[in-house]
Amino acid sequence: MTAAFKPLIFSGVQPTGNLHLGNYLGAIRKFVALQETNECIYCVVDLHSLTAQLVHDDLEGQTRSITAAFLASGIDPKKHIVFNQARVLQHAELAWIFNCVARIGWMNRMTQFKDKAGKDRENASLGLLAYPSLMAADILVYRATHVPVGDDQKQHLELTRDIAQKFNNDFSSRIADLGIGVEMQVGEETVNGYFPITEPIIGGPAARIMSLRDGSKKMSKSDPSDLSRINLTDDADTISKKIRKAKTDPAPLPSELEGLKERPEAENLVGIYAGLADISKEEVLRQFSGQQFSVFKPALADLAVEKLAPIADEMRRLMADPGHIDAVLRDGGNRARVIAEKTMKDVRNIIGLLGD
Repeated sequence: MTAAFKPLIFSGVQPTGNLHLGNYLGAIRKFVALQETNECIYCVVDLHSLTAQLVHDDLEGQTRSITAAFLASGIDPKKHIVFNQARVLQHAELAWIFNCVARIGWMNRMTQFKDKAGKDRENASLGLLAYPSLMAADILVYRATHVPVGDDQKQHLELTRDIAQKFNNDFSSRIADLGIGVEMQVGEETVNGYFPITEPIIGGPAARIMSLRDGSKKMSKSDPSDLSRINLTDDADTISKKIRKAKTDPAPLPSELEGLKERPEAENLVGIYAGLADISKEEVLRQFSGQQFSVFKPALADLAVEKLAPIADEMRRLMADPGHIDAVLRDGGNRARVIAEKTMKDVRNIIGLLGD
């Protein structure tokens, strides 16, 4: 269904806390690779950050920090678009439309809402419940055909697809009358669709990075222990120290992946090495089969320092010049707004909203 649409990749990162190794391997490194052969739009989703915490001490600084990480990692803001969400008001406008497309039952099924709201759902913000429809708007306001997603966002992308399909179905005849649709096969029916049914991009040897202190928990910005994660701003000594102190078990590394079952910390460190070296976990085990962690950890530390320390250095340099970062975001916002407004003009016409 996406073949008739211009290929475009969209993804966003929330400006909440320091970015860490999991964000880098699970998202940003993938963003850098995708830009080599695709047209990409990368967004700092500052409006989304309000769902987790309305009042921030330094939301502007956090937004600049995420942008600095994008740039330091190798994303090219001239060839592609890098901006912060709040600069493009069409995101919020389309999110309202999608709030009216989506069903409350769909939102109530979102596991991330259940996890974050906990038992006291009555006190959760409406924004937290409606978060997925804003995510759908982020993607579809650019009619993006592909989105790189981690495990925790798969369900939200499924909802994006559901919203796009319902919009296309509900307005099929209107879209056809305006001559702005793409014929799509939905079951036995042919529908004139305006929005693509966005496809996920999933994969990589280290798509899910776990805590260095507990292999059963995802690496997180919010973990109270700084030793649980490697921050992108950590210097070489700190990176090495955290890997040396990472929790492991006394057994040597196995020769096969099967041998990592029931060994979450060992599997996590092997996954980190695979992600940083851009090789498979099987290849890591071929290199280190039978070795103790006293051998593997120094090798992992050297690799992590080689890959991450230059990014930290460049981030510090960029953060010392906030005017440059703001200029990148302003330029990206202006370019994104042109695309988003074209979509919204079509959407207003499809729905029948009067305007200038």
